[in-house]
Amino acid sequence: MQQAIFFLFAIVAGVMLPVQAGLNTEIGRSVKDPVYASLISFVIGTIGLVLYLLLARADWGEIRNTASLPWYYWTGGLMGAVYVAAIVVLTPRLGVALTFGLTVAAQMVFGVIMDHYGWLGVPKSPINWMRVLGVLLIIAGVVIVRVNQTIVVAIPE
Repeated sequence: MQQAIFFLFAIVAGVMLPVQAGLNTEIGRSVKDPVYASLISFVIGTIGLVLYLLLARADWGEIRNTASLPWYYWTGGLMGAVYVAAIVVLTPRLGVALTFGLTVAAQMVFGVIMDHYGWLGVPKSPINWMRVLGVLLIIAGVVIVRVNQTIVVAIPE
């Protein structure tokens, strides 16, 4: 049951990303800058997280535990900002499906590598033919979306 809840949470989060891309893209058009759009997105997200932590009566003292982490763990937020800015730049140029297809394919390839080596403390899960097949199917899906997109764009209206 608990695993089903985690799967559902992952699906809901996955559905939110293309919606977020559309919303942030419109903010980017409005402010005429993808970095400003990303900043607005992160400010609103930060406000939402602070409100959640206040309502959940979180133990703010736990934040001190992060002081002992190596410096590179702090780059996660920067990577998130680059990702959101990239989505704002890419979505109007590539479309939502291709943008997310490419990013998901890259995530899967690197995720399988990270799992194999157990980098950054993730549980080790060796690369095997089923995982490789899964990644190849995702890449094939991206190729099909791209080919289909090209065909659709090439048809005169």
